[in-house]
Amino acid sequence: MANRPVNVLQVIPALDAGGAERTAVDIAAAVVKDGGRAWIATKGGRLAAEAEKRGAKLLAGAFETKNPFRIWSNAEVIADLVRRENISIIHARSRAPAWSAWIAARRTGARFVATYHGIYNSGNALKRYYNGIMTRGDAIIANSRYTAAHVSQEHHIDMSRITVIPRGIDIAAFTPEAVSRERVEDIRKQWGLKAGRPVILLPGRLTRWKGQLGFVEALAKLQNLDFEAVLAGDPQEREGYLAELREAIDRVKLTQKIRIPGHCTDMPAALMAADVVVAPSIEPEAFGRVAVEAQAMGRPIVASRLGAQTETVVDGQTGFLFEPGNVDELAKLIERALAMPADQRATMAIAARDRVLKSYTVDTMCAATLDVYREIVERKG
Repeated sequence: MANRPVNVLQVIPALDAGGAERTAVDIAAAVVKDGGRAWIATKGGRLAAEAEKRGAKLLAGAFETKNPFRIWSNAEVIADLVRRENISIIHARSRAPAWSAWIAARRTGARFVATYHGIYNSGNALKRYYNGIMTRGDAIIANSRYTAAHVSQEHHIDMSRITVIPRGIDIAAFTPEAVSRERVEDIRKQWGLKAGRPVILLPGRLTRWKGQLGFVEALAKLQNLDFEAVLAGDPQEREGYLAELREAIDRVKLTQKIRIPGHCTDMPAALMAADVVVAPSIEPEAFGRVAVEAQAMGRPIVASRLGAQTETVVDGQTGFLFEPGNVDELAKLIERALAMPADQRATMAIAARDRVLKSYTVDTMCAATLDVYREIVERKG
């Protein structure tokens, strides 16, 4: 029974470029490789074609809705698929679709699993009840120890009920030797980078809590250095934040040194084009994929000492941590990282990559998730 394949339906609002979406695609591929069948209920997105290419089938729908009537009708759509395709596991990766998934599981006898990819805070009892749907499963998965501790405290759940499975990255893709010089040059041309200047990269959605404004302030303190900086990512808030960001850059006279190119489709090459990578979030990262990907590529990472980044980055050994919001410390660490001698950079890169290989690969994540699936199917008979 331990090795018996399982059929799994994952439910997620969209399949765009975030960590939860990428995880859903990776797990679907692992289920198929293991001999099971995989579905993803979603409205679609950038990763939809890849999901299908890797063997997943898509159930299209507006599963992100918070409308109680739509949640109820979505539950019946999911339940119909579960009955028709003999699905054993319904795995929710977001709160609103989790309600439909849970109702469908109750109707069909399928096992219900929920993964916390983010930190859901609640200001009142009603919001806590809404968030609590993620704790009603046969298994609760958290993407870091930080997230698990938050869930335990917020919902008064014993830590033993929560399985920590860190986000895994595709180590075959995030390997320096796998990235050609041509790919790196393509990225540099797309971004309009000048030859010979060190590059400081902040990858991530252009949203306030990712810390871009503090990053700009820190760069303003490095005016004596010859560098170029890139803020790579999609705008996620109203257009006003992007305008505010551009105004901040203009105010400190860094318009010629900072690029905002939008979404990046080749992150391994982008990281190889960088001399230093920065993850300056001002709110806790539930996992923080950027820090892990940078370390896998042997790039010095400067990250805020907040949330799960304190788990993924070993200060002074695999990267550098600074107090969130402290732009003076951030500026000094960026300067320190840029000034590291080649031998010190190489030592840090080796330590960082070794740690990623031990703890943060897709294979490790998928194996642990499949173990959870099999365990709850076996436990419930």
